[in-house]
Amino acid sequence: MKFLIYTRTINNSASSPELMKQYRNPTPTVDVILERDSNVLMVRRKNDPFKDHLSLPGGFVNEGETVEEAMKREAMEETSLEVHPIDILGVYSDPTRDPRKHIVTIVFVGIIVSGATRAGDDAASIEWIKLANIERQQIAFDHTQILHDYYQWKASGGTFWSTKRRND
Repeated sequence: MKFLIYTRTINNSASSPELMKQYRNPTPTVDVILERDSNVLMVRRKNDPFKDHLSLPGGFVNEGETVEEAMKREAMEETSLEVHPIDILGVYSDPTRDPRKHIVTIVFVGIIVSGATRAGDDAASIEWIKLANIERQQIAFDHTQILHDYYQWKASGGTFWSTKRRND
């Protein structure tokens, strides 16, 4: 005997799981740029992909969480710092930016409110890197481009995204 479970859709019509289309959507993440004395806070990744590379603090958005809440939580988990957003640098959605799958990130510019830096969660260590020396580092994902965009943002403002034409 076969049983079908029916659900109600937005317009209250019945739909069976067999008739519902499965979507493969990008996964949302957040990152945060924290700067102090021309140095940017980076975490050294403990896990693949990009194990032992530097990246901005950040991670996946949990269900039921706003991106702002996710940014604050990820910063606390990885750096032990309480941070607050002051702006959104941009949205980066290149399907090849993460080797695991299609991941979209919202990049915040933040300020440190309190706490002392201590690596946690999937961060092996925390390093303050001179913004001018980013090119000399092994940086994960597309975070080098994000930091170039941040450098430009500091000079002239604006918002950035993966396919934005840049004058560099």
